[in-house]
Amino acid sequence: MRDLLAAPAWQEEDLGMPLPDSTHACSVCLPTWDAVVGYEEGREKIIRRLRTGYPRFFKHPSVERIFDNARAELTSEGEDVLVLPTKISAQRAHRWLERQAETAIRSASFHGLHALIFPEKVKKLSDLYWRFSGEGISSRQAQDFLDGEIREGSKSHLLSRAIANFNGGQAEDTFIFSSGISAALAALRSLPGVREGKKTLQIEFPYVDSLKIQERFGNGVVYLNDASGESFDEAIQRIRGGEFAGVFTEIPSNPLLRTIDLKRVSEACAFSKTPLVLDDSATGPLNVDVLPYCDILTSSLTKWVSGAGDVMAGALTLRPDSDLIAELRDSISADAAECAPLYIADAEVLLSNLKGYAKRNELINEHALKLVEFLKNHPAIASVWHPSLIHTANFDSIKRKQGGYGGLLSITLANPKKAPKVYDSLKLCKGPSFGTPFTLVCPYTLLAHYDELDWCEDCGVPSNLLRVSVGTEPVETLIAAFEEALA
Repeated sequence: MRDLLAAPAWQEEDLGMPLPDSTHACSVCLPTWDAVVGYEEGREKIIRRLRTGYPRFFKHPSVERIFDNARAELTSEGEDVLVLPTKISAQRAHRWLERQAETAIRSASFHGLHALIFPEKVKKLSDLYWRFSGEGISSRQAQDFLDGEIREGSKSHLLSRAIANFNGGQAEDTFIFSSGISAALAALRSLPGVREGKKTLQIEFPYVDSLKIQERFGNGVVYLNDASGESFDEAIQRIRGGEFAGVFTEIPSNPLLRTIDLKRVSEACAFSKTPLVLDDSATGPLNVDVLPYCDILTSSLTKWVSGAGDVMAGALTLRPDSDLIAELRDSISADAAECAPLYIADAEVLLSNLKGYAKRNELINEHALKLVEFLKNHPAIASVWHPSLIHTANFDSIKRKQGGYGGLLSITLANPKKAPKVYDSLKLCKGPSFGTPFTLVCPYTLLAHYDELDWCEDCGVPSNLLRVSVGTEPVETLIAAFEEALA
């Protein structure tokens, strides 16, 4: 499950910059607005030119070979297959698919992996499980399997020490997962209130799949789009009343980079002993100190922490003095070890990438501030979202002394109709994901919410919004690229 920024053939020369090796990449290059729309609509001329894609959405060729082999060996006519790396994940997928599809599904061992066999009509649901669980086979694991060299063992304990050092937790209470979303799903599964049938509460507009897993794997979710005013006051009272199985939010949110009044939410959760689940993926643990406020802290290590776009992983840290730690630890540690463990070869790559995190983070923080300064004063720009401009007092209250405002920002144009032309003109890498060493731009709302654009507009997320993940190139080069495109 590893796919990087792999540019289609037509884009490589146009970018004017070297692209990373795509063998184990975590994104895809979509260089034009039309390519983005074509990707979302599944147009054949776009899809067939993609070498790889984000691994939860686009299976790596080595993973696809395993699926093809399993189909040939295990299925009959009219059937398809889902192959997962662990027995626990396969058992959970089995139960979930049977409930959702209301049809019988067979399970089988497949040379040490675990396969589910089902009617072809269930394939879309199986793809959703692969996407939302994040428990799939990584490309490194797939290649080793195909080569007959699958490796045993784990180096997650080394990563636990490193991540705990970044976020202020304890290594023994920091757990490593195969992806950020599998860490978030482990957090959801661990909540006692979920087993009691309670819904969760999502505060602020989140990354799309963070909301989807609460809808699909929990008991439903109450969604508060804007953490201010009377609606926020009401939510605080409902939290204090113990209504929710847990409260989820991102610090800051993605893509609007807004930061809630974390102290107020934390106090309400503590009052009712409602678990507070925070995610720091949008800015990274070296910029914010949020573990003291929550019970569970999740992080996508795929993004800023890795910084290379060539490996997927996630982390979950429990606050050591949380009143709920004893209730949460057993479930979470079992998920990390038995359901969605990080493959040893992926752990080795991530350990290597971590060495440059601090220096890279400092440089990206600096570059992002300079780009924000340029964009906010440009006549072609209508809005800029960045923690240095949005809810800054709330962000400053949790910003680390040596931290910054992060490298993620979003913009809209004064003339929204020109967004496609500006996007097409940008001489920068373009596609989903963030945290790569090179700047990465995408029309985020189109990519994440193509089938619900009206809902996003109602939530204050424009359909023409461009999200920018700032990289380590010379900032003058970055500003010049925007200046030329905006002209």
